[in-house]
Order: sequence, then C-alpha cells, then structure tokens
Amino acid sequence: MLNKQQAMIAIHPYLNFAGNTEEAFRFYQSVFGGKFSTVSRFRDTAEASRLPHEEQDKLMHIALPVGRNTVLMATDALESMGHHLNAGNNFSLQIEAESTEEADALYRALCEGGKPTLPMMTMFWGTYFGMLTDKFGIQWMINYNFNQSISI
Repeated sequence: MLNKQQAMIAIHPYLNFAGNTEEAFRFYQSVFGGKFSTVSRFRDTAEASRLPHEEQDKLMHIALPVGRNTVLMATDALESMGHHLNAGNNFSLQIEAESTEEADALYRALCEGGKPTLPMMTMFWGTYFGMLTDKFGIQWMINYNFNQSISI
C-alpha cells in the first residue's frame, strides 16, 4: 500500500481498437475538441518490419487531452501482433506515477493476486512502463515519464 505522501499524477483511460483508432479519435476530437498531443504510427517503430504493409500506418499510440487533467489514449490492437479484442480487454487504466519508485510500488501492489503482463522497464519511447491485470480482471498500465515537463 502506498503511504499518504505518495501521490499519482493522474489515471487515464487507454482504449484498444481493432484497426480503426484513427477514425475513433477523429470522432472524439470532434466531440471534445483539442489537439492530439501524441501520434505515433507503427511504421516508425522497430515493430514495423513484423507488420503487413497495410498495417504499418496504424496507430501505435495516440493521445487527446480531454479537460484539465485527463488524457484519452489508444492504440490499434492488431491481430497480426497477437492481439484479440473482446469486451473487457478493449481498455486499460493508465496510472501516471511521479517516480520510478512509486511506479514499482503501484505495480507490485496491483499485481498481488493478479497477473503481470509486462514488467516495469525503461521503454524505447523514453518512459518507465509496465502492464498487468489485477485480481479482478482490470488491466492496468503504469507509467513514469522521465521528463515530467512533457505531458502524455
């Protein structure tokens, strides 16, 4: 359990789509307004060579700030990369931690009785990141941005 002096920056919804993330986020942008703060395509990653040509322009990550403290984020969860979407696994909650220590503590606490899916590690996009499913079946992403001045 975290002590009262530890505080997360925010919790953000992270959505998974079956190849139509861009269409969905253009719709959400028309509803909520604003500008995308991040748009990353699979073609720009090391994974590009594993994908069929027609999937390389799909979105690896997109972020749309919604309101003062919430960012709606998503990815194209591609079957060619082993993803199979069902109701219940089409979203995660992402926690923005304030330190790597807090990220590790949250990861350990939420993993208790659950299932780790990706251990906490420094990722190629420059954050400290991990994923898990808790004992209630909720998917979590824990993230610490080394450069806190950049909002994701």
